[in-house]
Amino acid sequence: MIEQHKHCPVCGTPIPMSEKFCSPKCEQIAITNQQKIKKSRRMLYILFAIFILVWLVFMLRDQIGF
Repeated sequence: MIEQHKHCPVCGTPIPMSEKFCSPKCEQIAITNQQKIKKSRRMLYILFAIFILVWLVFMLRDQIGF
């Protein structure tokens, strides 16, 4: 029978249930990927906020007097 195990989220290597990654290299790759995702999400929110502000300026420009 196969022992209880899970797989490394980066490379898919079988690892014990108590481990998160199979090696420090895979852990570093996962951290780097999380940082990239975080940065991309932040940029998306900033662009969305800029879009809303530009839209508000165009919608309210006649009322403000621009």
